[in-house]
Amino acid sequence: MKKSLQTGARVALGLSAAAALALTGCSGSGGSSAESTPLEAPFGDMTPAAAGPIDSVTWMLGSEPTTMDSDIDATTADDTVLANVCDRLMQVQPDLTLGNGIASEAEWIDDTHVVFTIRQDATFHDGSQVSTGDVLWSMQRHAAEGAAESDEYQNVVSMDQTGDDQITVTMTQPDAIFLQAMAGDGGIVWNPRVIEAEGDDFGGPGSASACSGPYQITAWEPGSQLTIEKFDGYWNTDIDASAEQVVFRWADESAIANSLTAGEAQGAYLENAGSAAAFAQSADVSVFQGPSTNAWVLETTDRGILTDAAVRRALSLALDREGVAAAAFSGLAQPWKTPVGAGAWGYEVEAFEAAFDELDGAPATPSEDDLAQAEQLIADAGAAGEQLVVASNGSSSHNVIANALVAAAKGIGLEAEILVVPQAQYGDFYSDAELRGQADLWPDEYYISKNDPLGFYKNGKSDASVNFGVFQDPEYDRIVDEAYAATDDAERAELTIDLQQRWVENAVWIPVVATPSTLVMSDAVTGVPSSAAFIYYPWAADLGTAEG
Repeated sequence: MKKSLQTGARVALGLSAAAALALTGCSGSGGSSAESTPLEAPFGDMTPAAAGPIDSVTWMLGSEPTTMDSDIDATTADDTVLANVCDRLMQVQPDLTLGNGIASEAEWIDDTHVVFTIRQDATFHDGSQVSTGDVLWSMQRHAAEGAAESDEYQNVVSMDQTGDDQITVTMTQPDAIFLQAMAGDGGIVWNPRVIEAEGDDFGGPGSASACSGPYQITAWEPGSQLTIEKFDGYWNTDIDASAEQVVFRWADESAIANSLTAGEAQGAYLENAGSAAAFAQSADVSVFQGPSTNAWVLETTDRGILTDAAVRRALSLALDREGVAAAAFSGLAQPWKTPVGAGAWGYEVEAFEAAFDELDGAPATPSEDDLAQAEQLIADAGAAGEQLVVASNGSSSHNVIANALVAAAKGIGLEAEILVVPQAQYGDFYSDAELRGQADLWPDEYYISKNDPLGFYKNGKSDASVNFGVFQDPEYDRIVDEAYAATDDAERAELTIDLQQRWVENAVWIPVVATPSTLVMSDAVTGVPSSAAFIYYPWAADLGTAEG
């Protein structure tokens, strides 16, 4: 499933030098004391390797985890923990390439059948063997109607155990990104006996572990902290976790900065890249950035006038993305034309870069012509004077984007106001139609678990779980299906670029800025990925001391 950072790997990722530089935001300022000191963050897949093990590390999250059951939900906080606790069928690597996980091999034997060979030496945290039947049960749970990961199985006809160590998946058509999906939450391997015993309590504080990863949750104190500890019986001897214990705490951006500056915490993957500017003059905390698929977008609902694509296009033309990048992200973000970051360009990079450059409708800074065109679109749609409501969860980044949208709307003849929704409920925009009915747009940071833009643009299909009713196009649906069947990279890129053009022309969601993965970390520790792999890769196992 694609994820938002509120709700919440693959084949080789190769950002070109130009794309990497565009995303590094290689200089920026965060106001007051940092204002005159440019922040230059190294850009890459990994931080320097650890010199030695460490007993305990405190790691900050932007919010408290909600559940450890990814078939119900998966916020970024959830996944940052789960990445260390749960093994997956396939395994994303720090450079965002695709490796093996519980499946020692995955092979397409023809256009519609893929066979997974399941390793027989893996064990769950309760000591029981991870059987081939357990893997099949897990896949069926992910694929069940209403499960959060079910869209990853949209082309699946059947899944069957076809040998002691084999599962054969039958598709309606070739699916070029299915294996990548199995490195995300749709590929987590569960212990069915634990889940069945826990019932409705599974995934909450105090529930037993149903996973087989290098760490297990040993304590979850709601409202306070969550602790994972190295699992000494971990089956994969190739992974020797350096950190014995990681204590997760959560706070807003300013409190995270204070915790790291005071030495109370050792690291955090930041939701808001601009928050890293607070460390521009720090002698004890370093900033690292890496490739990601993340982009901040304004997601539209079917509540009112935004069901008209012309009104959505007008808002996109009038939005000051450069201003948002400066005000919300201290220049550590890039005004962006599409709803998915360049980290998704894992193949045919030059084709995606060229298509991106040619896109219209999402200017970095609106010109007079852009604003005039936007006003005309509003007038032609008969929408002048209509009211828009944009939601915010009250965080600085959400507020800046919401205010920028209000300013854009008012500048082209609309009325607009902000609805503040508590952060604890904000992620419900994805699942609660009644909540969506209270706003026309909500800003959020969104990412996908694959380095293929098709993994995002499938969201425009008429039956997609996050298509909230503003866009229905049978031709778009047909092209999505054709792109999934295109195992040739050049052909799939051409089709995906067509989808991208249609998405942007219709402003299904309004893109704002792209943000690289941003890590802040005490100079006393090192070793973890600086890429977006932390969402699915067991990053804590690489964490250790900077000096032996």
